[in-house]
Amino acid sequence: MHYHLILTEECNSRCRYCYGKSVQDSNLKSSPPFSYDFSAPPVFSVPIEKLQTFLEKDAHAVVIFYGGEPLLEIEKIKEIVNTIDVPYRMQTNGLLLDEVPVSVLSKIDKILISLDGTRERTDYNRGTGTFDRVMNNICNITSRGYEGELIARMTIAQEFPDIFHQVCSLISEGFTSIHWQLDAGFYGSDFNESTFSWFVGEYTRSLDILIAFWMEKLKKGEVIRIYPFIGIVESLLYEESTLLRCGAGHSGYAICTDGRIVACPITMHITDFVAGTLDIHPHDLEPITIGGRCRFCPIVHICGGRCLYWNRAGLWPENGDDLICKTIFHLVQALKQRIPEIEGLIKDNQISLRDLSHEKYFGPEIIP
Repeated sequence: MHYHLILTEECNSRCRYCYGKSVQDSNLKSSPPFSYDFSAPPVFSVPIEKLQTFLEKDAHAVVIFYGGEPLLEIEKIKEIVNTIDVPYRMQTNGLLLDEVPVSVLSKIDKILISLDGTRERTDYNRGTGTFDRVMNNICNITSRGYEGELIARMTIAQEFPDIFHQVCSLISEGFTSIHWQLDAGFYGSDFNESTFSWFVGEYTRSLDILIAFWMEKLKKGEVIRIYPFIGIVESLLYEESTLLRCGAGHSGYAICTDGRIVACPITMHITDFVAGTLDIHPHDLEPITIGGRCRFCPIVHICGGRCLYWNRAGLWPENGDDLICKTIFHLVQALKQRIPEIEGLIKDNQISLRDLSHEKYFGPEIIP
């Protein structure tokens, strides 16, 4: 099982699509149809021994440090990695990476770093100077010997559909692993049918260009780990069905600051998503599944339901969700059309199935 460990709710960034929209949404009279409990402390306060006892019951436990910004709790991270022997990953905004000791870095095999594309786009979303600071910190840890996988985790905002340009900018900076999430359907205050309809058209056109670019690289034997592509293509090649691609509620959970366990880290304070506590055996965690329209979708076996919170919260009207789903249908269909060509490349030993394999459930979005 993969466990996102929420070390703190605090963050040292004020991103437009996270902090900004959450403040705007909090002023709405309407809210998601959930029950809430805000009693958990702001930082992880469970004895490390209790966390260790729980994780040792799971022979395949993987821990993903998460926040807020997890590196605000670097001392807690040091204590955990020096006490509990499991594989570690981390999701971070990268602003404090230069402060992480080599002894800790060596135990974190994969780091997801938030960058939204070019310097201009990242700084627009995350604050002036963010891009350069993060890139300098990446150079810092690689110069100190970090050899794990570095994954750029992008947010594609509704007003900026140019996924091809933004992904290619990160490739030019040296990233070979990239994923993205569409900033759509997660807040009740930001749906505009005209604006988002325009976005969908431009985004899917740009997505087609990116897929063509990726295919040209495959023909040369170069596999760029664009996670939405490799995840879907691998499933299509093996003709495998999938549950939620992120693992939420079935193969991945989040451990809250008070030891409660929820299906997804963004549902920390929502009692509807509580699956158990650290006092139970991991095998006894309650499954939490998607509902509604996703269950009857013709590509649910490939998509998995996109996002558990989005599925359950219903913050956008049906026509808005239709537009989001249109982007997913387009992505799946565009990659499905490429499968015969990819099979030919594998048969000719230009690439291998192993090149398209990936670790599931540690954070990269497969369905944006």
